[in-house]
Amino acid sequence: MIDEAALRRSAEIYAQGADRKDKQLWRSVLANDCRIEGPGFVTEGLEATLMSIDGLAQMFRSTFHRVHNQTVMIDGDRASGETYCTADHLLNDADQILRWTIRYLDEWRRDGDAWRFTRRKLELLWEEMVPVTVRHG
Repeated sequence: MIDEAALRRSAEIYAQGADRKDKQLWRSVLANDCRIEGPGFVTEGLEATLMSIDGLAQMFRSTFHRVHNQTVMIDGDRASGETYCTADHLLNDADQILRWTIRYLDEWRRDGDAWRFTRRKLELLWEEMVPVTVRHG
């Protein structure tokens, strides 16, 4: 159960890093040879993947990721599984969010005491535009 909790925590830290635009958080859960892929994009390697945080900051005023259910299979120092997520992206030019319903196909490798993503494939199940009232202050 300790490994399962650590794998879930890695997904939560990844989500938090995206929302805070915090490259150090991502660095703590991504392997140097990570590959992240999704609709219309692929990044390979840690440094290239960290640059995608800059893209998020330019494309959206804010994001809010929620990690839902996760199933994992552990085989020694490797693990694979699925992580469900909802990601809200507050648009720059309108009080609307682009909401993605996501299934990540994940692979991890144990690196010392930490589990790090070696691969995340983002499967976009559906998306919706939702009007919101933005509160400032």
